Amino acid sequence: MPRVLWFPAALALALVLLPVAGLLVRTDYARLPELITSPASLNALRLSLVTALLSTVLCVLLGVPLAVVLARAGGRAVRLLRAVVLLPLVLPPVVGGLALLFLLGRNGFLGYLLDVVAGVRVPFTTAAVVVAQTFVAMPFLVVSLEGALRGAGDRFERVAATLGARPWTVFRRVTVPLLLPALGSGAVLSFARALGEFGATITFAGSLEGVTRTLPVEIYQRAETDVDSAVALALLLIVVAVVVIAVARPRALEGVRS
Repeated sequence: MPRVLWFPAALALALVLLPVAGLLVRTDYARLPELITSPASLNALRLSLVTALLSTVLCVLLGVPLAVVLARAGGRAVRLLRAVVLLPLVLPPVVGGLALLFLLGRNGFLGYLLDVVAGVRVPFTTAAVVVAQTFVAMPFLVVSLEGALRGAGDRFERVAATLGARPWTVFRRVTVPLLLPALGSGAVLSFARALGEFGATITFAGSLEGVTRTLPVEIYQRAETDVDSAVALALLLIVVAVVVIAVARPRALEGVRS
């Protein structure tokens, strides 16, 4: 490995670690247990974990079929579809929240139909948090799975098809096993992204304690009135994210090696 790479690598590492170190220096450790165990903090953490888990399940249920279509289908329409799917990766989250609000809000065409036909209102509910998190997190899963499928190729699926396997059998017995290692890694990324989601959530779901106020939103609220509390909760969110990635990521990598 060229030694010249060490310097930019060290700068990149510093860019990630130094802001976290700044939080550690700024933390009021005497009040830390009190701040992170307050009812509002625990409610926000619980809501974040539950909604992130639900959004990850939705990402898997919807993202796996989408990734297979993108990886196995061809044509200009698929290339355009891929660009649309990746749009949440480049859009500011608040723009995504506005888009969801104008779609599912009372004045949005789909939101109006849901309100009139079923009496269902999505914005500013816990369901809105899950929808917002799914919107921003699903591309991470789709990108991971599509890359894995393209890297594996379709030779095993073609062989199974020539042996008489039906398309659903090929998908269930061949495609899904090919996806499993990448599925674990992609699900971890989606969960971590959903856990840290803020912009789309506060725009589409608001900040209702116990209903839509996730931990990132709680941190934002505290930053305006109690900086020490905001720093403590930010540190808590970092710890939770690191634990999730540290626990789940190695298992996903074990699947890749096997």
